[in-house]
Amino acid sequence: MSFVLVEKPRPQIALVTLNRPERMNAMAFDVMVPLREALEEVSADNEVRVVVLTGAGHGFCSGADLQHAGKVPGVEGLTRTTIGRRSMELLDNVMLTIKRMHQPVISAINGAAIGGGFCLAMGTDIRIAAEDAYFRAAGINNGLTAAELGISYTLPRAIGSTRAFEIMLTGRDVDAAEAERIGIVSRVVPGDKLLEAAYDTADQILRWSRSGGELTKRLLWSGLEAGSFESHMQTEGMAQLYVRLTTENFDEAVRARRDRRPPNFLD
Repeated sequence: MSFVLVEKPRPQIALVTLNRPERMNAMAFDVMVPLREALEEVSADNEVRVVVLTGAGHGFCSGADLQHAGKVPGVEGLTRTTIGRRSMELLDNVMLTIKRMHQPVISAINGAAIGGGFCLAMGTDIRIAAEDAYFRAAGINNGLTAAELGISYTLPRAIGSTRAFEIMLTGRDVDAAEAERIGIVSRVVPGDKLLEAAYDTADQILRWSRSGGELTKRLLWSGLEAGSFESHMQTEGMAQLYVRLTTENFDEAVRARRDRRPPNFLD
């Protein structure tokens, strides 16, 4: 049984599903290694322009598997200390893979996003939640830190430091309605409409050029890490010039408006 499924439900859209519903898609290494590999393969698939990430069953991802973490590859002969570090690197690489993917990644959060599952959702580019979804930074509940897999970076930038500190230090649940209100997710929809909403968002992205979408994703992440306003504007400017001067996209957009038709970008 594959713990990660990849489908193509609509043209140019890939659906990646964590497929371990009996464990609420917990982050065993038997799941996370195939997930990283699947995401890398999808990123290299030039027929895919938008990726939707979701979980099978009633949970998005419940974080660390507290019963059986699975086998960590490539750690034979290492000490517990080094195995621990390699294990974290493996999980970190899943987050970095999502960020580095060419395509925008939409998480369709169909239920609980707990601990590492909360982190996984925050690492995606767009988040849409089902009405019964909820979020918990669960590390603090387990006597650890709530900060893992980049969430102490992504969450404050999404919702502000005041709310992020309170959510991560208390370990409380954030339901879907609150998540939408404070900016963890962009919108909430009925559970049976979740994938349709994600695909509709993907279709809106697909109306525009491939290079425009890919560079916008990269520039948004770069902006979160930028050292200064001025230096980031220079990066934006170079990217804008790159697309303007090496494609016919802008001219096509002008023609399409004149002709009152959708643009056909050929970049």
